[in-house]
Amino acid sequence: MVKILFETRHRVALGFALVLLLADFYFFGGKIFFVPLLAVVAIAATLPYWLDIMRENKRQKEIESRFPDFVRNLSGAIKSGMPAAQAVVHVSEGEYGTLAPYLKKLANQIEWSIPFHKAFINFAKETENPVIRRAVATVIQAEQAGGNIEDVLTAVTDSLLQIKKIKEERKSSIHAQVMQSYIIFFVFLGVMIVIQNLLIPYMVKFGSVSTDETGIASSQVAGGINLQAELDFSSPADFLVSLGGWLLSLNGIFLIMSLIQAFFAGVVLGKLAEGDMTSGLRHSLIMMTAAFMTITLAQSILKSSGGLAVPGLPAVG
Repeated sequence: MVKILFETRHRVALGFALVLLLADFYFFGGKIFFVPLLAVVAIAATLPYWLDIMRENKRQKEIESRFPDFVRNLSGAIKSGMPAAQAVVHVSEGEYGTLAPYLKKLANQIEWSIPFHKAFINFAKETENPVIRRAVATVIQAEQAGGNIEDVLTAVTDSLLQIKKIKEERKSSIHAQVMQSYIIFFVFLGVMIVIQNLLIPYMVKFGSVSTDETGIASSQVAGGINLQAELDFSSPADFLVSLGGWLLSLNGIFLIMSLIQAFFAGVVLGKLAEGDMTSGLRHSLIMMTAAFMTITLAQSILKSSGGLAVPGLPAVG
């Protein structure tokens, strides 16, 4: 679980994002790149938190990959005739990367005559790794039930190595699917742009033409959705009011739909590729940024160019 902190680098990031936001208003207010650059502002403000999440995920993966080495060495030391407590102290002196500080603390607790079981429970809690917690719980329960500690450690080592192998195989086999998911997502964005800027305006224009002949209200075709919402940059208050209307317009609805799709597509992709949804936040960040910039940039360009030309009807924007 990543602890949310508010350190100096987070304050600097927020300050930098505020400067970018003011620059966006001053230089690009009302222009094509104003809304797409808001994604850059959001990334600048939240980047330290995303980096914290990714760093914690990387740390947990390294801890999990180093733990089988420790268990294997501990099992070998016990088989050589060392008492379990002395074997832990001896084995913890090895190189285990990010797991080393936790093992050093485990060894110190055992040297301070803290019970073997309690020291291992504390070790599992401090790592905050579910795999290590399950493995330690298995070892303690088996040992308390009268099992041979050497056999238990050997079985746990084999189990951890098998889990590691399965995860690596799944990650390698899912690589092609990850690429396919990104391609499908960008195709989805293209379809969204075409539907928003060609299909729906065409249906509305067609309904408007039919109104003159049949007398049917064209608002039924539009569904009551504002197709031409504008952002007002005359004052901050007017901008916030117009922003609410923009989010409820066709542009805002399609943007929100794209962001929702991007977030959950990334989370599912992380679950499939690496086995946990938190790892998918990296994919979610990439997809949400791409969706925001692609959709808003397409909306701005099509609007400034007069919209897409629909055969038999005026250009729609």
